[in-house]
This record gives sequence, C-alpha cells and structure tokens, in this order.
Amino acid sequence: MKLSSIRILPPDQDIGWSPLAWLIYFPGLFVWPAISQSSTAVWVATIVAGIVFLPLYFRGFWCSAGTEKYWIIAIIAALGMVLSPVNPGAPVLTIYAASFAGALRPARRAGRIIALIVVAALVEALVLRLPPSTWAWQVVISMVVGFSNTHFARVRETNVRLRQANEEIAHLAKVAERERIARDLHDLLGHTLSLITLKATLASRLADRDPVRAAVEIRDVERISREALSEVRAAVAGYRDAGLARELVSAESMLKAAGVDMSATIDIVQLSPAEEAVLALILREAVTNVVRHAHATRCEVTLSSVDGVRALRIEDNGMGKRAPDGNGVTGMRERVRSLGGDIAVESFPGTRIRVTLAPVASTQAAPPAPAQLAIIA
Repeated sequence: MKLSSIRILPPDQDIGWSPLAWLIYFPGLFVWPAISQSSTAVWVATIVAGIVFLPLYFRGFWCSAGTEKYWIIAIIAALGMVLSPVNPGAPVLTIYAASFAGALRPARRAGRIIALIVVAALVEALVLRLPPSTWAWQVVISMVVGFSNTHFARVRETNVRLRQANEEIAHLAKVAERERIARDLHDLLGHTLSLITLKATLASRLADRDPVRAAVEIRDVERISREALSEVRAAVAGYRDAGLARELVSAESMLKAAGVDMSATIDIVQLSPAEEAVLALILREAVTNVVRHAHATRCEVTLSSVDGVRALRIEDNGMGKRAPDGNGVTGMRERVRSLGGDIAVESFPGTRIRVTLAPVASTQAAPPAPAQLAIIA
C-alpha cells in the first residue's frame, strides 16, 4: 500500500482537519508526570495509555454509531479513569470519551452516555477520595464538551440533509430540463416535418402539371426548414418565442397543404407570455394530429374569454378514433397543468380539444397587454 493512500481522517468536509486540532489537549496527559517527577511505573502506564488512545481516537471519526463506537468510548473513558489516581492529567482522556459520546444519535442517547461517564468519574472520586483538583474540572469540561458536540452533531445532520436536498433539486432540475427539451423538440419537429412532407408531396405532384407552383412549394419547404432549424436552436436554449398569432398562420398553411379547411374565431384575450407560449404549442400539436391521424376536411379554432376564463378550442370533423395518450397529448397536459389550467380531449366522432385557463388575478398591479391576434378565415 502506498503511503500517500493511507488516511488517518475520513473524507468528510464537516470534519476536515479538526480532529488534529483537538489533539492540542492530548499533551496534558504527560504534563503531571513531567512536573512531579513520577515513577517509572507511572510513566510506562501513561505512555501505554497514550499509545492505545491515539488509534482509538482516529478510528472514532471513521466508524459510524454502533457497537464499535460504544467500545471506543468505553475504552477511552476507562483509560482515563484507571490512570486518574496516579496521574491527575489523565481525565483529559475521559473528556475525549465524552466528546465522542456527544456525537451519537439520537441526542437523548448521547445525553445518557455523557451522564454515565460523568457519574462514573464522580463515583471513582468518592470511592478513592480523589482531590477536587483531579475530578472537578473533569466533570465540568466533560459535560460542556459532550453536550456541545450534541449540538454540533445536530447541525451536521441538518447540513447533510440540506446537501442531499440541494442534490435532489439539482437532479430534478436536470430531469425537468430534459423533459422540457424533449417536449419542445417533439412539438417543433413533429409539426414542421409533417408540413415539409406535405409540401414536398404537393410539389412532386405539381412538378409536371404546374412547375411554377411546384417551385413555390419547394421554396416554402426551404423556408420552413430554415425556420425549424432556428426554432430548434432557440428551444434548446430555452428562449423560443412561440407567438399564438404566428402559430395560427403556420397552422393555416399546414392545414391548407393537407386539404383541410380552417376557420378561426379569435377574440382579444389577455394572456401572459407563458400562457401564450403554451397555447401556441398546444395549437401546433393539435393541428399536427389533425393532419396526421384525423383524415378531416374541416378544422375550427376558437379563442375566447368568458367571465375572465380564457379558453382555446380546436375541433375537427375527422375520424375521432381515440388511442392511448401519446407524447403529444401528455405534453399538452403537463404544459396546461403547469399554468394551473385544465385540458379536455373529447371524441364524438371528430375530436375536440378544449384548454381553459383560470381568470387573471384581480390583484395583479400591471397586467400585460392583451395579445392582439388577427382573425384567419
């Protein structure tokens, strides 16, 4: 094993290098033997205790709460108590044991173990009649350090939960962004490719009979392709401007190419930019479905507002056969729900899609200007 791969501290950002800093109190174990010229036996006992303590101390930061952790606390506390009668500096080990106990969870269990350590130290002092200079500071500091660590352990738990919550939020944001891009690309490409196919087919049929008209259709294909490329780039960047008036023009062009008559009744309705974008995307998806699946000859689009409730209705006279909701319908529902609205899809034959948006809040200080939409007939 390489020396560089050996770690004495866990890779925990909440712990960091603080365990090394807290070892500043460890030399206190040797102060009394040094200044009192203790016997060789006391020195040997103190050195052995120090050698046993250090591995247990560092191991205590690696192991989680469990049997091993309790054994570490018990052995360190026992080392301090065994040495206390001959080395008044040994209670520093008991304080380290209390500090480990304070980090246990739940906090109630940590408090009980700290109390047990303190009571054991008091019993030892009473039984052996140790002077207050040996046990008083041990009891006070053990309680202060132990219960302080209980607080810090709670703060650490909170920090861990916050990090986990932030990671989950970041993950959900990525998932939501992927879903947004998937929905936008589905709406964009499904509509645009269908329109390109229709116009290319029409141009092919007109190539021999009406070359001029065929050339016009091919130029439309080129224009639509360029616009689609620009829209895809904007959709990925998240800044697409899906105006409803613009989408109505595109819908009329697509339906006309498919041989479907379109009539539109558009009232002046107050819409926020987000609402207008969602309605435009729903209109695009609905018209694409009419061209692809409905075999309709007529399509009606109505935008109205009654008592503040805004409603978009798209209805065709096609086959009206309902299949399980695909990506398009699912995307419609998700978009409308994100605005707090409702969507209903009915089949009778023919298909009717009705989107309703709640009234604009009366407390809105400066409502956006109403969307000015031209009537297409």
